[in-house]
Amino acid sequence: MELLKNKVFKLDGKVQHYAWGGFYYLSHLLKIHGGEKKPFAEYWMGAHDNGSAVIMTNDDKKIPLNTYIAAFPEETLGKAVMKKFGKLPYLLKILDVKDMLSIQVHPSKKNAEKEFADENKKGIDPDSPHRNYKDDNHKPELMMALSEFWLLHGFKSKDKLIKTLQRIPELNFLLPVFEKGYAALYKTVMEMDQSQTNEILQPLLDRIIPAYQNNSLQKNDENFWAARAALTFNQPGKIDRGIFSIYFFNLLKLQEGEAIFQDAGLPHAYLEGQNVEIMANSDNVLRGGLTPKHIDVNELLKHVRFEATIPDVIGETKIGVHLTTFVTPAEDFQLNKIALEKDGNVSLTHGGTNIFIVLKGEVVVHEDDKNVFQREEGQSWVSFDGSRFSIKASRNAVIYEASVPDSDN
Repeated sequence: MELLKNKVFKLDGKVQHYAWGGFYYLSHLLKIHGGEKKPFAEYWMGAHDNGSAVIMTNDDKKIPLNTYIAAFPEETLGKAVMKKFGKLPYLLKILDVKDMLSIQVHPSKKNAEKEFADENKKGIDPDSPHRNYKDDNHKPELMMALSEFWLLHGFKSKDKLIKTLQRIPELNFLLPVFEKGYAALYKTVMEMDQSQTNEILQPLLDRIIPAYQNNSLQKNDENFWAARAALTFNQPGKIDRGIFSIYFFNLLKLQEGEAIFQDAGLPHAYLEGQNVEIMANSDNVLRGGLTPKHIDVNELLKHVRFEATIPDVIGETKIGVHLTTFVTPAEDFQLNKIALEKDGNVSLTHGGTNIFIVLKGEVVVHEDDKNVFQREEGQSWVSFDGSRFSIKASRNAVIYEASVPDSDN
């Protein structure tokens, strides 16, 4: 493989067909016919080995992004990113959440390195469904809503959680347990026998499922999501213990354009909607319920931060005429938004590897007279270290850009 002369290329991402995905949004965005035949859950734009994007050259060659970066790390990532991370440190995604995702946490960088090495020593196959750690990286993440978006996000404050335990008769028995703290509360329900879980939750479900089926519950009511979870995930003789988490965690509704950051150890679950998500380049997920996938409660509990979370909804911060950003403490990634009216244009000079996707409108990307291409809704491109190019809107356009903080020249 040779180093290509140009530094800006069209990009084709990787669709992930997870069972919880929708049948319309992503297939429509990506203009993939027949998408209604299977769920389109995530669209990955990055260099993760489990789903690398592909760069497309002017002579129609297709090169996996992870392969190209690995062959020319300094030329693509730049010296600073190469020295600090050794690879593209982020993964950009578009998600369509039709069904609820699992109760989950992500490990810290230190813990991911240790646990990944331990599973390797045990000889657990990297592709085994029972493997907890797919790589040695942490997975802080930022999600920005593209629609009304519902999620669970960290433990409620002490006062709010006490009120919940008082309000739900079947949960009253946990009030004295919670006096010992969040860890005691959560471990009690996550480690109890399945028979006891069934005994506690069945009366609750007997009350709320008929109300859900009669459309008597609103989405701002935990009972709505608990009933939906039961109907989705319960198996004969086995009520999903993840239902407890719906009552313990903050239930949030984000409006389009609002974002939230989730760091290592913060328990969460996506419930419904579409979003742009950017995260450290990792696929490490520890699950505790509301999923048919591998659940390892003991491993989950090792990494949960047992503390109250006060949700911090993030808005856009203006950093240029056409450019806004979503500020987070992450060193691995930054999400920017570029908004252009028809015939508007912006010139960019970039360090590092940056990935762009058009979510509204159409643009022309111009690196030089020999490298000019069009991108419309659902299409993306990548720029490598030292790139200089312009973007001109053929129609009013909204573009999201993934980058590494402070890597731009």
